[in-house]
Amino acid sequence: MRLNDLDERIVHALAEDARRSYADIGELVGLSAPAVKRRVDRLRAEGVITGFTVRVDPAAMGWETEGFIELFCRHNTSPADIRRGLSRYPEVVSASTVTGDADAIVQVFASDMRHFERVLERIAGEAFVERTKSVLVLSPLLRRFSSGAPA
Repeated sequence: MRLNDLDERIVHALAEDARRSYADIGELVGLSAPAVKRRVDRLRAEGVITGFTVRVDPAAMGWETEGFIELFCRHNTSPADIRRGLSRYPEVVSASTVTGDADAIVQVFASDMRHFERVLERIAGEAFVERTKSVLVLSPLLRRFSSGAPA
């Protein structure tokens, strides 16, 4: 479903701050609070908005070690299986299926090298994982989006 301009502006306002009031959003988009609520309810019912979440700065939790793990999965592993398996790890901030040799790439934050290694070992032990390849981030050079999961 393609959003119209008004719904898109409402979604962007919620993505920026999911705790923003309907009245505040209404001021931004030129609608009353009840009209915004009706639109948000409709967007939720249609599956456009799938939930509300909190994005936390990993550094605030002491997680300053960042790495990426390439997953090479066993045959017949679906993206849903990968998502389900990885969703149990709070250290995983993003995961995507990718082109190339790997099946997926996973972004992980940890408190230190040992913590990263433990997370890597646990992920590598998942039934759907055949093997992994990991790299650590030395210095982030450019970030345009938050490191958290989509809102």
